[in-house]
Amino acid sequence: MRIGTAEIHRQVEQLPEVIESLVIGQEWQDDLRIVLFVKLREGLDLDDALRRRIQQQIRQNTTPRHVPAKVLQVADIPRTKSGKIVELAVRNVVHGWPVKNVEALANPEALEFFRGRSELQA
Repeated sequence: MRIGTAEIHRQVEQLPEVIESLVIGQEWQDDLRIVLFVKLREGLDLDDALRRRIQQQIRQNTTPRHVPAKVLQVADIPRTKSGKIVELAVRNVVHGWPVKNVEALANPEALEFFRGRSELQA
């Protein structure tokens, strides 16, 4: 199953609370689950109500298959020096795999927001 992450970003980033987002596929229990990370506007926290709104926005405007299994807040999203969001590096960090080309990142410290997240172990 191949889900276009751009479709998910397009929906989530229409919500006023969300500044930007990043989507990965996490290998989980012999399958792949969609995990959505969101960077919210200053002073906002991801609560259950906002999490439900995000999932509803995706469900209504794409397909039920696009709805992430997990929606998690992060303080920053890693990107290359040219500004491209690096989903592959985040996917590697989440899985505990080595990240290649860390020196190409403008903000490599942002990878730490994704490392060892207890929410991704359940």
